[in-house]
Amino acid sequence: MEKVSTGIPSLDAIIDSIYVGDNVVWEVEAGTLYHVFIKNFIRQSFAELHHVVYISFNRSPQSVLQKIADVIDWQRFTFVDCFTAGKGKNDLTFKKFYDKIPRDLNMIRVERPKNVDEVTQIINDLEDKLPPGARSIFDSLTGMQDLWISEDETYRFFTYMCPRLYDLGTVAYWILEKEAHSPKFKANLRHITQVVLDLYKRRDKLFIKALKLDSRQEREAFKPHMYEVSGESVSVTATKKEAVHDIGSRVREARLRRNMSQKELADKVGLTPSFISQLENNQISPSLNSFLHLCTSLGVSPGLFLDGGQQDIRRWFISRHDAAARGTSIAEGVVSCLILDDIRYAVNMITFLPNAALNRHVTAHGKPELYHIAEGVVTVVVSNREQKLVAGDSVYFTDQAPSAWRNEGGETARLLVVA
Repeated sequence: MEKVSTGIPSLDAIIDSIYVGDNVVWEVEAGTLYHVFIKNFIRQSFAELHHVVYISFNRSPQSVLQKIADVIDWQRFTFVDCFTAGKGKNDLTFKKFYDKIPRDLNMIRVERPKNVDEVTQIINDLEDKLPPGARSIFDSLTGMQDLWISEDETYRFFTYMCPRLYDLGTVAYWILEKEAHSPKFKANLRHITQVVLDLYKRRDKLFIKALKLDSRQEREAFKPHMYEVSGESVSVTATKKEAVHDIGSRVREARLRRNMSQKELADKVGLTPSFISQLENNQISPSLNSFLHLCTSLGVSPGLFLDGGQQDIRRWFISRHDAAARGTSIAEGVVSCLILDDIRYAVNMITFLPNAALNRHVTAHGKPELYHIAEGVVTVVVSNREQKLVAGDSVYFTDQAPSAWRNEGGETARLLVVA
């Protein structure tokens, strides 16, 4: 994979640089000086003789150029103005800029920036004319949303443009003001894009961390790193070492123990199955809101994911009401209630109503399991062989898995499962 520098060596070292084709979404808070990251990337792109396209929705051409004019290679720079006729409302103050436009500036003024299709076509036509490897700066997904009055329109534009820029072998920066967008919108963007970097401020200190990094093995980037800005230079340093939280594998373990598919879990928390898949592979980090929804849907405490499964030793009592509250229907008339779930084992109570059947194995994780019939009578099918089980019987599976369970009696049956 061909690597591209961000123009900030200390950041390159942490995220393993940018890869050709990457769309980089910057989720920023006020006061995080994100424009310095953009300027360094522009300077680096010109140093590597690449063309840069700057698409502005949120700021006037004059205000943008005042920030970056000293690093521009005018022969390799194009400015796409979606601001003047958009959020600028064709105000005379902004239109005056065109009376004294710099002679060397390649300028495209979009007359109807509220028309998403028109904006898309203008950018496509421009990108198709440029040499391979052009760099793009979309100054504000938030500005797009303000102009188009809809997260759906902004998302539609992004879902079209992002894969196209990837196939063109370009690198694109997208700026997003995190507080202006819903958790669902941000989660969907993280699913599509290749890189997400989070800039935030705490107690007058600036931090950066990765929320998504496609095709990278290094996990250190997902931890907070402090950065300092001096003039136009940025220095990123690692914070103190923290315990590694393998949240993804623990989410997967908890999901499988509840006999839930990725789609079922995604539906419960309002995300996509692909987002859950990437999370379970530690390719993406959930927001705090999504993380808490996951914990609730999986019936586990946040500490289970964050402390390596070392649960509070005082929690030795589990009431039937707690277990019932974590019940999940896995088939018609079949309910699985999670009694206990930690890193060592999981305990479930499976309830079969009269005449209920399950034409598959109860669980999906493929680990050794002990089944104890606590109540009623059930029939289990293993390798085409049927076995009737009554209260007090137990079965233990290691490398075999039942293909069916049936309650053929007139009473409810309950199975205690330890895996």
